[in-house]
Amino acid sequence: MNHFFKSTIKSSEITPEQVYLSRRKLLKVGGAGLGAMAAMGTLAACSGAATPTAKPAQAPSGQTAVPDVAPVAKAAADELGNKLNSYKEITNYNNYYEFSTDKEEVAVLAANYAPPAPFKVEVTGLVGKAMTFDLDDLKKKFGEEERVYRLRCVEGWSMVIPWMGFSLAGLLKAVEPTSAAKFVRFYSHHDSNMPGNSLDWPYVEGLRLDEAMNELSLMATGLYGKALPVQNGAPVRLALPWKYGFKSIKAVTKVELVAEQPVNTWKAANAGEYGFYSNVNPNRPHPRWTQANERRIGESGRRATLLFNGYEKQVAGLYAGMDLVQEY
Repeated sequence: MNHFFKSTIKSSEITPEQVYLSRRKLLKVGGAGLGAMAAMGTLAACSGAATPTAKPAQAPSGQTAVPDVAPVAKAAADELGNKLNSYKEITNYNNYYEFSTDKEEVAVLAANYAPPAPFKVEVTGLVGKAMTFDLDDLKKKFGEEERVYRLRCVEGWSMVIPWMGFSLAGLLKAVEPTSAAKFVRFYSHHDSNMPGNSLDWPYVEGLRLDEAMNELSLMATGLYGKALPVQNGAPVRLALPWKYGFKSIKAVTKVELVAEQPVNTWKAANAGEYGFYSNVNPNRPHPRWTQANERRIGESGRRATLLFNGYEKQVAGLYAGMDLVQEY
């Protein structure tokens, strides 16, 4: 199952986690239609889309029934062995070195931190129309859609996360990249109230322009229908499901189109272990451990890791002719 239906829907119209897993509202907002995008284990529902027949839920007196589409979600998840991780798991096990190197401490420290408001995202560089957006601007201009993506950490653990967000390609097209733009450099927000100090800040990441324009590249603004918590990268972050998780930079505050390949933070810190591309690849071991398998958070045992995290159909063409072991 390699396709899913996507819709542009407000995060406020997504049901909470406990309801999300058993029923979903199919609401159409604006003109978003049927999306053919998809990735293994990725699903979103679209009003009017051809979804499998589902028995409507019984509504309380005086209220409108919402379709029970649990079988749709269950088929997409269980068929591939990709049950959604819980909100608690997703928000309490985080790599975010700006706060701590302890994954379970990040949420505790982040609870006392508030990002600047309004949070600004500057898009500049080799573009025809440099722009600066706040979070409301981004949501108003580009909308929000739901995408369920797998996340594979370079450390050998993984999750399945229901994101809300918008296409990175849409943002880049809006600023009109020039012909000289070949790469995109991202900067993460950092300030003195973030207690972590293990790397050079701000955190920097980079993509080739064609990677950034790929249909899977998402600017995430929420998860489980709620605004992103700080520990997950609020207010807006990247979600790149075919790459190791550190490539999905959190709290993006600047997007810059450039001519030369950026030096991303982890490659600058340890080029022998972390590359520019860092695509999920079970055939290229990390110098200190295998990448052939992974531990899914919430499960016992380990499962096989898939090339490009299972999104090969959508992204393999970006790397035609490359040696994916050597060109890491």
